Amino acid sequence: MDAFVIEGGRRLKGRVSVNGSKNAALPIMAAALLADGPLTLHDVPDLSDIQNMARLLGELGCKVAFTDDGHMRLEVIDDLNCQARYDIVRTMRASICVLGPLLAKRGKATVSMPGGCAIGERPIDLHLRGLRQLGAEIELSGGELVATARELRGAKVFLGGTFGSTVLGTANIMSAATLAKGTTVIESAACEPEVVDLANVLNAMGAHVRGAGTPRIVVEGVEKLRGVEHTVMPDRIEAGTYMCAAAATNGDVTIDNCPLDAMAAVADRLEGIGISLDIVDGSDPMRAAVSVGSARRLEPIAVTTQPYPGFPTDLQAQLMALLTLADGNSMITEKVFPERFLHVAELSRMGAALYRQGPTVMVSGVKKLIGAPVMASDLRASAGLVLAGLAAKGPTTVNRVYHLDRGYEKMDQRLRALGAQIERVKMT
Repeated sequence: MDAFVIEGGRRLKGRVSVNGSKNAALPIMAAALLADGPLTLHDVPDLSDIQNMARLLGELGCKVAFTDDGHMRLEVIDDLNCQARYDIVRTMRASICVLGPLLAKRGKATVSMPGGCAIGERPIDLHLRGLRQLGAEIELSGGELVATARELRGAKVFLGGTFGSTVLGTANIMSAATLAKGTTVIESAACEPEVVDLANVLNAMGAHVRGAGTPRIVVEGVEKLRGVEHTVMPDRIEAGTYMCAAAATNGDVTIDNCPLDAMAAVADRLEGIGISLDIVDGSDPMRAAVSVGSARRLEPIAVTTQPYPGFPTDLQAQLMALLTLADGNSMITEKVFPERFLHVAELSRMGAALYRQGPTVMVSGVKKLIGAPVMASDLRASAGLVLAGLAAKGPTTVNRVYHLDRGYEKMDQRLRALGAQIERVKMT
């Protein structure tokens, strides 16, 4: 099993370019099942989650071809198999995104239920309720969702849940509705820019989707969709991670291909800490070049994670690592996944002063972090521990970095190019 060994205290300096968004690419890949013709995607990140989705689509009769420069071509050549096996589904929860497209295009789908998740409960009841409202019949058998639909019909679907709307549920219902008869209205839809990116692809394929990016999406069903070319939007979580890394090391980093226009809440909180975000090239606000600088004294802040356009839960761990070095007491409240605090104990091993009460953690800034062996528990917690290791005095070993490979392409190499002393090693 791989680990990162980091010798902290190196100031990051240079340029790094943001890759295509994993959270946008996965449901877009699943949408290839809807198309009569090839879907060609550009700027697809090389991640284990992407590889697993490609493997799943391959089993569902979709030929997937990769190129060395981040291009991907997907084309359905066999529509007989409609089963998404547990062996693949268990590797990533985004596998559920094939459910809607399979139902809409093939009229049936058998998808293994996703298992538990380290960051807390992530039910798919809203996905199922929405598809049932479109006319699907769904039952659970042997841990698998068995869904059939002679014909999907447009309906009004409400996707509000306990902790807000569902991103993957919105993607599933929106994709299925493109081939349904009549009009579908999705209320309390997720507003994330990744949902907008999917809607843009579907519209280019011939769908009639409007309102993406707002809580109300309207889909007029069409008879068929065609293949198209599309460039995946940049990853706002990766961009925010490198912003926090630059700030934690008092660095001077320029981030290219940065979706700053989709990061208002992140920019607001970082600027409140004392991080400067200067636009070097803003001709395309979704692909800007942004220079990140940091004051020597970091200010404490209060932040609450929320669905978009609020502060993203996927940057909570990275922000916490940064705030361990602020001068004063910060408060982080997690409203999306209230149990998403497994990194708290690991950061404490490095000398962080953290006090949790329910969904809130008080972060009392310390003068320095001390390197230590730590254990990654999930994708974003892993990134937070790497950031802490970059800023810490002495060596830090971050174990189980296979989590990082799900969401960050060659993170060790890219940080090393910025001046970090970080190595990937095999652990026995």
